[in-house]
Amino acid sequence: MTNPFSVLMSVYAGENAVNLRTSINSVLSSEFLPAEFILVIDGPVGDDLMQVINSFPAIKPVQLPANVGLGAALNEGLKHTSYDIVARMDSDDVCMPARLGKEYARMSEGLDIVSSAILEFEGDISNVTGHRDLPLTQEEIIEFSRKRNPFNHPAVMFRKQAVLAAGGYTAQFPLFEDYDLWVRMLQNGARAANIAEPLLYMRTDEGMFLRRGGRKYGRIMLDFHKHLLASGWTDRLTYMTGAIPHYLVCIMPEFIRKLVYRRLHRKN
Repeated sequence: MTNPFSVLMSVYAGENAVNLRTSINSVLSSEFLPAEFILVIDGPVGDDLMQVINSFPAIKPVQLPANVGLGAALNEGLKHTSYDIVARMDSDDVCMPARLGKEYARMSEGLDIVSSAILEFEGDISNVTGHRDLPLTQEEIIEFSRKRNPFNHPAVMFRKQAVLAAGGYTAQFPLFEDYDLWVRMLQNGARAANIAEPLLYMRTDEGMFLRRGGRKYGRIMLDFHKHLLASGWTDRLTYMTGAIPHYLVCIMPEFIRKLVYRRLHRKN
């Protein structure tokens, strides 16, 4: 028995076929099944990935001729979804069995966007390396969003109409496309909540700390927070106490940045 919502995933040539199969299986073995599963193939991929995709008849593939990046791929995928409620899923993460049902129940309360805490893991879900909590209520989410991303993107469920009304994903701030969208949705009056219970395993690797650091990443992050400041979403004090310390972490040596990140996401 399926339920009236869509799952939206994007995959590109760099994905591991085993991880993709594990991720898809975790969705299709959920306690609360979606009515459709849209998988955007972001540019040409190898035979190994296509064999995985073709082995799941429930999937509706959307092939893009060239790689356009996650935000643009998700915008295209939204055009193919049949339902207003859409659950995001990344191609290498693992959906917990209860996730979709618990998020859908919250969405049924009239919310526009829901996410949850997540567990970070390396290699296998038995090897949990971090626990990423988030603020729970509308007021807490808005306040938190002035400094940091208020939702775990891989665990998000949203209303398509609320996303489109806010302008969808844009390419203005690479690597911050989701954070940018959430702020625009909140500015547009979107009703939001997070679930305290971890409902998704997010795969991490050593390269994650490299991708989340460096001067280039730090400059993009500062540009985004300057945009929030200019739009009136944050004030100068918030910028100085949020964005500037974050930038300093970005330019630290990778091993120090890893220690800081692990400490922030360690569950006490």
